[in-house]
Amino acid sequence: MRVKTSITLPKELLGKLDWVDKNRSALLERAARAYLLNLERQARDLRDIEIINRAADRLNREATDTLDYQQLP
Repeated sequence: MRVKTSITLPKELLGKLDWVDKNRSALLERAARAYLLNLERQARDLRDIEIINRAADRLNREATDTLDYQQLP
């Protein structure tokens, strides 16, 4: 379902939007969806980094142990 809305934008921005696509509604919908998808990806990446950082010390110890074992004569 589509809902009609009204927004206020600077004139120069509208000119640039019209240059890309004469259908402002479609362009702004695509832009909003891309922006929201980007926010979701950033949030997911931050969660992944937190998980990696929580395990980093343990994983680094395991890697060091493995390297030390490989260097034994």
